[in-house]
Amino acid sequence: MAGEAQDAVWPLPKFHFTVSLGSQDSTVSFQEVSGLDTETQPIEYRHGDSPQFSTIKMPGIAKSGNVTLKKGIFVNDNNFWKWYDAIKMNTIKRETVTIQLLDEAAKPTMTWTLSNAWPTKITGTDMKSDANEVAVETIELAHEGLTIANGG
Repeated sequence: MAGEAQDAVWPLPKFHFTVSLGSQDSTVSFQEVSGLDTETQPIEYRHGDSPQFSTIKMPGIAKSGNVTLKKGIFVNDNNFWKWYDAIKMNTIKRETVTIQLLDEAAKPTMTWTLSNAWPTKITGTDMKSDANEVAVETIELAHEGLTIANGG
């Protein structure tokens, strides 16, 4: 029926999100977030010593990959480099990083939380004299756990 509200559930768009970096007390605008994955390594063993027994697979150690964030470079914005410099002095400053996927009313629909995150790699922008693009830097974060929750 035309004009009536639909009750169907629709997939969420992925372009409206926020990223909060723990004690830096700020929400940083990123253009891309990737690597929000986790996996469990299987452990295989054979039950019994006869060839007729099949292999049994059990869940082993769970691991999460690094999360990569990309953002535009702004004047006098060196916060990532300062955070990375702390690693060189063997005083790793770990942060809780919160990534929220927002709906059309800017309310969180899904929240990913990285525990004890710290930068493992920062990549500055490439430069081309004939390009007309925004300068983008990339930061890669290692973390000790990824939790996912619905809403905020």
